[in-house]
Amino acid sequence: MDSVIRTRTPEVLSEGVRDQYADGIAAEAWDTIVGDIKQRTQVYKDFVVGLLREKGCKRILDVACGTGIDSIMLIEEGFQLVSVDASDKMLKHAFNGRWDRRKEPGFDDWVIKEANWFTLTKDIGHLIGDGFDAVICLGNSFAHINDTYGDQREQKQILKNFEMCLKPGGFLLIDHRNFDAILDGGVAPARCIYYNSSCVKDIKTFIPSVSGVPRMIIFDYFLSLDENNEDLKNRHKFRLSYYPHRLNFFKDMLREIFSQKTHKIFGDFKPLNEVKDPVFFIHYIEKK
Repeated sequence: MDSVIRTRTPEVLSEGVRDQYADGIAAEAWDTIVGDIKQRTQVYKDFVVGLLREKGCKRILDVACGTGIDSIMLIEEGFQLVSVDASDKMLKHAFNGRWDRRKEPGFDDWVIKEANWFTLTKDIGHLIGDGFDAVICLGNSFAHINDTYGDQREQKQILKNFEMCLKPGGFLLIDHRNFDAILDGGVAPARCIYYNSSCVKDIKTFIPSVSGVPRMIIFDYFLSLDENNEDLKNRHKFRLSYYPHRLNFFKDMLREIFSQKTHKIFGDFKPLNEVKDPVFFIHYIEKK
């Protein structure tokens, strides 16, 4: 699994822009990949829930909720959730999940909103109040943001909006893939630390470049509900495109926006010095 193709082909670069997160194609397949919270790896759940409880968090803002899979997990653990996403196709699944479980504790109070990261404080201004205890942005979601102007102004504005949603002393938990390893080594790790799904049969990785400079990383997911991958009706495919950022760059950008160094970096949910070639980096940074 996870073959990598480096290309300068304009057609592939053009196709790569057609990310299928928001158009409903990925949304329909998402539950197939992740399943439900039972598919979440235990180390993932223990890390996120443990950290939120350790810091005494109650109100959580999930800014990349997708179909609501993480929000549901946290509501079941007793947290109060406001969940947002820019894709109405993804949110449709979250709304259905809330309705199906509306009589269970916490679900009737679950707030789900369509919101744009660029206008986040305006879109949910009435919900911010004194600020959230934590903002979570997980699942490599931030890497969907392109650096249009070449000076990171858009990425920094979004991080600033996240920071403005936090109460003083609150924290942002945000992750991204190990793009350093993918860009330098040409290999996207096959293992997944987030979910235990057997339906992912293959992930092909394209790294289009212009003048030798990587512009994005494209993942083509090939799924099948059929264990032997023989039933054509049960096969699914969708594409996600990312604008990669290296670890040191992302670290510096976070510290600039949050104006401090209360910043911890984890590799696959462990202290960074304990993990060789992690699949994901997870950043914890506090608001003064």
